[in-house]
Amino acid sequence: MDICTLHRGQAPLLISLPHDGTEVPADIASRFTEEAKRVPDTDWFVSRLYDFARELGASVLVPRYSRYVVDLNRPPDDVSLYPGQNTTGLCPIVRFSGGPVYLPGAEPDGKEVLARVERYWRPYHDALRSELDRLRASHGRVVLWEGHSIRSVVPFLFDGRLPDFNLGTAAGTSCHVATQRRLEACLAAQSAYSWVANGRFKGGHITRHYGRPAEGIEAIQLELAQCNYMDEDAAVYDESRAAPTQAMIRSLLLAALGD
Repeated sequence: MDICTLHRGQAPLLISLPHDGTEVPADIASRFTEEAKRVPDTDWFVSRLYDFARELGASVLVPRYSRYVVDLNRPPDDVSLYPGQNTTGLCPIVRFSGGPVYLPGAEPDGKEVLARVERYWRPYHDALRSELDRLRASHGRVVLWEGHSIRSVVPFLFDGRLPDFNLGTAAGTSCHVATQRRLEACLAAQSAYSWVANGRFKGGHITRHYGRPAEGIEAIQLELAQCNYMDEDAAVYDESRAAPTQAMIRSLLLAALGD
């Protein structure tokens, strides 16, 4: 089954875009509300936004299916990543708006969730692990960059407007201290974008699980406010906004690599 696509690069850099997928199998979509069928909580256009990274030699992993099928950035046991805060789960039943994903009584049961983990979640993670191992074996070190985006205002998840760039390193445990300092220095040196490190978004399952700097794998999540590269209301990519944002991301990727 074609769960994801992997572009293999030669640099010690793997970019994972786990919420870029938009497809929903027909048997699942038939149980969705009309709003959910539009998969509004997609990280819209992030594969387009990060396409430039191939020029840096990066590997890029992109899923086919929507996070509404299974959230690739959640642990398979669905333990909350943000206890005490509103969030969505492994097979979400609530949208970022707080509204339902499924029609009444049509939510997946435990057996279906386990089946989705095996069919959709595990192949992505197998591909992720395999590519990390390949790059680490070649270079001795690899940076795993988690590319995410979200609407700049989502009251269900956070108060007010989200900063433009939100770095997550699992409170500094998923990458070396020197790497985080380079990233923060890169952001501090500019004034076009607001930013925070380990604020509301500290890194999801992928960052927390795979980030093992002592073992040669550093993991960093960037949660980007979507207004920096698209029209959030029309869901349209905006090249005039995207170009400077891509330049900023490029600088961060080079900083993460130590270049």
